[in-house]
Amino acid sequence: MKTYLVILLSILLAACGRKPADATQNAPVEASNNTVQLSEQQQKNAGIVTENARQKSISSVLKVSGRIDVPPQNMISISVPLGGYLRSTKLLPGMQVRKGEVIAVMEDQQYIQLQQDYLTGMAKLSFLENDYARQKELNAGKASSDKLLQQTEADYKSQKILVKSMQERLKLIGIDPSHLDENTLSRSIVITAPIDAFVSKVNVNIGKYVVPSEVMFELVNPSDIHLALTVFEKDLSKLHIGQKLEAYTNYDEKTRYACEIILISQNLDADRSADVHCHFEKYDKTLIPGMYMNADIQVRTDSGYVLPDEAVVLFKGKNYVFMQTAKNEFKMEEVRPGISANGYTEITALPDRTARYITKGAYTALMSLKNRAED
Repeated sequence: MKTYLVILLSILLAACGRKPADATQNAPVEASNNTVQLSEQQQKNAGIVTENARQKSISSVLKVSGRIDVPPQNMISISVPLGGYLRSTKLLPGMQVRKGEVIAVMEDQQYIQLQQDYLTGMAKLSFLENDYARQKELNAGKASSDKLLQQTEADYKSQKILVKSMQERLKLIGIDPSHLDENTLSRSIVITAPIDAFVSKVNVNIGKYVVPSEVMFELVNPSDIHLALTVFEKDLSKLHIGQKLEAYTNYDEKTRYACEIILISQNLDADRSADVHCHFEKYDKTLIPGMYMNADIQVRTDSGYVLPDEAVVLFKGKNYVFMQTAKNEFKMEEVRPGISANGYTEITALPDRTARYITKGAYTALMSLKNRAED
């Protein structure tokens, strides 16, 4: 028993005689209010890595929104130049129509009257033409006066002009004068689609009287729809004609549509924004005019100095980096970050372009400073 007590006493004395571990071995050494010293072992334990800032140009994504639009030449409003009653139509919004396809039949007594006037005018023109030729012969033989010849010539030319004007009016309502005679008179006319398109609006119903200024249908040719984006003044300088972008709808962000900028408006709206028109590289029939879309535009900046995103730490609303000032000494410097993309952040005012900065473990250095301040 005495032997065990001697051994235990020896162990206790050895423990009391041993030197205590260095309490400051794993703690930062204060150099100043914004400087921290970390030993090589501490840096290794924290995984701290230092690098020089790189000079490169980086791109960022400009997010904008807009809606699908149609150029004026691809949107057609259908009306009747002389008015009339709508007898029949099968159009519904969303229907596809082909160029030349009959889309409506109109009726009105004025169509009959115009055809009648034209045929009557043609008959009178034939008579005046023959009479003018006869008067020319008589006048050449001094058998009629010059005044009578001039009057006959004036009547003939006036009738010719009248007939020509009626021909154009007939063409205006879709009637071919060359195929019109007393056997082909009709009280109705047909309206045909001027382009391949789909119907966007139907504003009339069967039996309604349509005045010449009234729009009956609106047709849209979707082959050249484009995207009109709203871009604010501060971002316009980042864009250029031919620039590529990706557009997507609010309900399907995964489906992306490749577009190209074709026009940048030079006029600013009241909210200091301008329209940027983009062309779809491939048309999708699910995209219809008026639909709202978002777009991501890759924009580039001039070459500048960048650091990995991990190098920049946020503390009390400000951004900082840790610059190496000595072998194991790092100084916390406030910076103004610029564009961030692809894992790098642009530093617009780098404290020292030749220095090395903590690129991994910066938050460990920040925690060391905060802990020291709390001691």
